[in-house]
Amino acid sequence: MTRGVDESLLIETMSLRKRILLSATLITFASGAHAQQFLPAHCEIQQSTLTYLLTTALETVVSLPDADGSLFKPNAPRMWAAVVDRNGILCGISKSSADAWPGSRTIAIAKAANDFSNDLLALSTANLYGPTQPGSLFGLNNSNPFNPIFNAPAHDLETGKGYVVGGIITFGGGVALYSGGQVIGGLSVSGDSSPATLLARITRSRFGCAS
Repeated sequence: MTRGVDESLLIETMSLRKRILLSATLITFASGAHAQQFLPAHCEIQQSTLTYLLTTALETVVSLPDADGSLFKPNAPRMWAAVVDRNGILCGISKSSADAWPGSRTIAIAKAANDFSNDLLALSTANLYGPTQPGSLFGLNNSNPFNPIFNAPAHDLETGKGYVVGGIITFGGGVALYSGGQVIGGLSVSGDSSPATLLARITRSRFGCAS
């Protein structure tokens, strides 16, 4: 009787060890896959174009006349800009001064990440405002939330670069970038009223990469 109990305990112990080993293997595999997922990727927008976008976008918007609906009179350099490539990878962010609103860092990234445009239809973030009111597309702005692990202090211009950070905003300031009639990414500005940030569309039209 004792021998039977001992054998039963041995079998249970071996079974438990197998389950623990299997669990550890799965955890290790999942951790590796998770780590692989969060390795930084290469932005497909050329560095020279990216630099031009992130400097000219801000300079153009903050230098426009007061008639654009800006909250600041005259326009004050408190703006953020962001660029993502067609894969949604954050290529870069910039700000026009140390006094740029900290909260607009995330908003700018989320505006640029708006990925509802294609080669036949350009949809800015402003275009999404009406359809996302109670009606056919209500709730769309909850479909692709910004990943909070990429939140960072206002002085940080690096966190999130090389990653798909997500985000969707349904008011003005984010536009698609086109080259040769094809979408290559998204550009945004944030830190002022929607009428002012809508001028990202004007800025885009001045870029050599826009069609």
